[in-house]
Amino acid sequence: MGNACAVIGVGQTKYRTKRTDVSIAGLVREAALRALEDAGLTWKDIDAVVIGKAPDLFEGVMMPEAYLADALGARGKPMIRVHTAGSVGGSTALVAASLVQAGVHDRVLVVAWEKQSESNATWALSTHPPLSPTIVVGAGGYFAPHIRAYMRRTGAPDHIGTLVAVKDRRNALKNPYAHLRIPGISREMVESTPMLWEPIRYLETCPSSDGAAAMVLASEEAARRAPNPPAWVHGTAMRSEPIFFAGRDTVSPQAGKDCAADVYRQAGITDPRRELDCAEVYVPFSWYEPMWLENLGFCGDGEGWKLTESGATALDGDIPWNASGGVLSSNPIGASGLIRFAEAALQVRGLAGEHQVEGARRALGHAYGGGAQFYAMWVVGSDRP
Repeated sequence: MGNACAVIGVGQTKYRTKRTDVSIAGLVREAALRALEDAGLTWKDIDAVVIGKAPDLFEGVMMPEAYLADALGARGKPMIRVHTAGSVGGSTALVAASLVQAGVHDRVLVVAWEKQSESNATWALSTHPPLSPTIVVGAGGYFAPHIRAYMRRTGAPDHIGTLVAVKDRRNALKNPYAHLRIPGISREMVESTPMLWEPIRYLETCPSSDGAAAMVLASEEAARRAPNPPAWVHGTAMRSEPIFFAGRDTVSPQAGKDCAADVYRQAGITDPRRELDCAEVYVPFSWYEPMWLENLGFCGDGEGWKLTESGATALDGDIPWNASGGVLSSNPIGASGLIRFAEAALQVRGLAGEHQVEGARRALGHAYGGGAQFYAMWVVGSDRP
């Protein structure tokens, strides 16, 4: 893995449906300034900036990173744009971490964002290929058949998705940055909402959010001088696979399994449920919690829904998932993966506030994108590896 790398600063904006008070530049700067404050640094202390952004069509601004250099203190400094669809927030952090691990830079600012209110993500995802009509109506229309296949394969009862939706939205009530904060959230409330794409109900899906997240990643020497506890990077991995090929398992994609195996190997983890204290996993539709529990090796095949039903992934369970409220509660697409990585870091730093998992020392950050084909993961810990 090369040199040690640590997270020494985390910054987030409040996530909401529309941030009409700021431009894209103002939005990313807000998160970056909070990350710098956490790290005890100023703009001049940053060596390079790595920007993550989902498809440009999501906002209708081509190469938006090109005009953000001034807002992010990158004038005269290296600036890299990363794009891996919905997993981009995670892969952006990994690109920045690699610059520190390789000894290229001491302090790298990582920023990812989305201002969905300025465009239409469903339209952007439904462009017409030549000579053929689109059959996708937003991400939910694409993923719903995979969820139905999971239910048939495992015999999962209908209410499992509801349990995840209630759990994550209750967690969000403890997170001041969360977009959806629904007091009194209950199974009855979720089950009373309209069916959008069978079996996904309205409150079993993620919102459309404006927001940004940022982190400062640092070398060991720089981390030792930081004012707050660091989160040390124990392992990083990225994997991808084609969206269509014969025999592809869309319920539990091989790229996800391979990515998890790689990051666990680097971190010395053989039993993730026992050896990790919490996880921030990309769950934009509630049914993806049990699906990813299996894909990421927290349980055996067909056992994910049972783990969810048992309460193991609740904030007071033995392996809390998405203590922050997760993607179900805040979804600025380009930033959603980075939020998972940042929240994992906050947990092991002991700085997650009211949604802190007591005694968390090792955590998983996870992001996926495209047709469940792009993956980025890291394991961070309170101890230097």
